[in-house]
Amino acid sequence: MYEKLVFEFPQEHNEILTPEGDGGYVVHPQAYFRGASQIPESKFNCSFQVFVKPFFLDRIPHRHPEDEYLIFLGAHVADECTDGHTDVFNFDADIEFTLGEIGKDAEVFHITKPTIVRIPAGVYHCPLNFKRVDKPVLFLAACMMPMFGAIFDQPDGSTREAFYNGPMQCKYNDRKKCDSCGKCLMEKWNG
Repeated sequence: MYEKLVFEFPQEHNEILTPEGDGGYVVHPQAYFRGASQIPESKFNCSFQVFVKPFFLDRIPHRHPEDEYLIFLGAHVADECTDGHTDVFNFDADIEFTLGEIGKDAEVFHITKPTIVRIPAGVYHCPLNFKRVDKPVLFLAACMMPMFGAIFDQPDGSTREAFYNGPMQCKYNDRKKCDSCGKCLMEKWNG
């Protein structure tokens, strides 16, 4: 009767690279909860990633129609701790995050200790840059939507909403999966 409410995470191996082609910034595999596609009627989706080196994760400012929460914790796991305990407060990183609309009300925050950020529906945010990662960081992005989606401003002043439900083929290179470079977001879209 309740089995549809329980979902076991599959292992995912995102292939996101920096524009310079650098990989290895995040531990593999990762876990993602893809919302309503995995638990019907869910109004929540979330990522679970452990960053181990600097990475400019999200360069393009955007907003969501529902609240989003970004969670940053230490990822010092039990088998690495001398006292045998996991320590989410063993945090040594500098993560630069922008809240608000650039050129209007934007504020830049430097996350240097375990932090949660609430991003109300409609509030612009990003870039998100893991500038320094000296100890692993557990990053969770939780959006209160059935599927992850964001609203992007286009160069012509219009807006487009894009949805993402897991790794997909890059539209520019059929030999790789999407690397979230954002190039396709800046094009004129059909529809």
